[in-house]
Amino acid sequence: MFKEVMVAVLEELATDKSMDGVIASVKQVPLSARSATQRIDALSDAVHGVIISGLSQASYFSLAIDESTDHTDVSQMCVYVRYFDGKEFKEELLSLIPLEGNTTGDIIFNKLEELFRLHSLSFEKINLIVTDGAPAMVGKHRGLVSRLKVIAPQMHGLHCLIHQSVLCARLSGELKGIMDKVMRVINFIRGTSSTQHRLFRQLVAESEEATYADLLLHNDVSWLSKGKVLERFCALLDEVKAFLRLSKMQAADDHLAFLQDEMSMSYVAFLTDIFGHLNHFNLQLQGRGKSVVDMIEKLESFTRKLELFQSDISSGTLLHFSTLKSQGRGRVTGLMVDFIKQLQANFKSRFEDYSIPKDIISFVRDPFTVRSADFSSLAKKTIPSLDEAAFQLELIDFQTSSLLSDALKSAQSVDEFWITCSEEYRWIKKLAFYVLTMFPSTYTCESTFSSVNAIKTHERNRLMHKNLENCLRIKMTSISPDIQKIVTEGRCQFSH
Repeated sequence: MFKEVMVAVLEELATDKSMDGVIASVKQVPLSARSATQRIDALSDAVHGVIISGLSQASYFSLAIDESTDHTDVSQMCVYVRYFDGKEFKEELLSLIPLEGNTTGDIIFNKLEELFRLHSLSFEKINLIVTDGAPAMVGKHRGLVSRLKVIAPQMHGLHCLIHQSVLCARLSGELKGIMDKVMRVINFIRGTSSTQHRLFRQLVAESEEATYADLLLHNDVSWLSKGKVLERFCALLDEVKAFLRLSKMQAADDHLAFLQDEMSMSYVAFLTDIFGHLNHFNLQLQGRGKSVVDMIEKLESFTRKLELFQSDISSGTLLHFSTLKSQGRGRVTGLMVDFIKQLQANFKSRFEDYSIPKDIISFVRDPFTVRSADFSSLAKKTIPSLDEAAFQLELIDFQTSSLLSDALKSAQSVDEFWITCSEEYRWIKKLAFYVLTMFPSTYTCESTFSSVNAIKTHERNRLMHKNLENCLRIKMTSISPDIQKIVTEGRCQFSH
């Protein structure tokens, strides 16, 4: 306000262009740290107020909870909510809670209970809670989910679908040994000394055929790490071999012998291809605004692709294993086929049963395909408050409507179809919204932790937790705060 008044005064006093430089300097004067903090607090409070109001009015909402440690070794518990605000489905940060001591299930539960009590929220409205599957979250007796189910028995628990898909592809035995050897080669080039790493990058820069500038280090926490590391390694394989031949260290000879073994490199090529497919699938699961219905559809699609991959590699055609066909010279072993079979079995065992029946999820995706006579009883079991008789009558009217069938085909998403669906089908919409408000993964939490590390850096390690949470909420929210209302309700602070 002071800047605006100063500029207005200077513009009034200026009779020629001699004051332009002064006016420009005043406009560039930054806000004080306190003013910036107050503005962030006001914007965050406005957004948080909208979220709490939306949750209070919503029939159901789901939670995504995860915890991670920041730069100062403080464990931050991220709590996200997914709900319908009357116009669209929202995914918003409810709170970022610091866990400065232990991170047991009891402590996490007490913190969450305190948060709900502070904002007068009810656990009875939670239809699902998704976590990363850590013992503190899903422990049978003392885990957060089991503690919450005592209070809200209707609540469903879900292990993040993205985390589960990554666990399905864990390596063991000989293939793990091959992967470890690849990592040792990369670490030898990048981690032995800075000079050696520089020399390798110089060699790559001088190569006309190199498609990348450097190798990548493997990070087991990163979802896409294995696939990206292997892809880069195979693309720079000739440069890696040339560099090892130039090295005078004994370890270089051992690594070179590994790279010259044709069978070992066949396995490396196979892993590059299969993890490339897994990474493509993982990226399809990532992103905000994904519903359980969308994720289950992608999972079923990838399960069918695994059958195709098995047939492709068993027959030796290798249409979907280009690296194995070129660099691995098409060598297919029983170990490769067995790995894909085991991958299929893992996906089937982990994703065969959901806490929400598949028929319910399929109904939300395409309500016109349900023909089961006892579907209404299944819907009643899912939502005890549902009027089963009214649901049956609505379902008949719904499925015989050609307008609704055309609307589903023309809708850009499942969410859009159900939001625009007539309130005439009250109980059917209630079931659909019950499912669509469910989080399928902890992606929102994981992406938020990246923002935490960007905001609370080593240089800003004394940032107070409340300020961190406010900055984070403004960065991650999709809600536009009412600036005019904030200004109108604001109160000037006068010095005395």
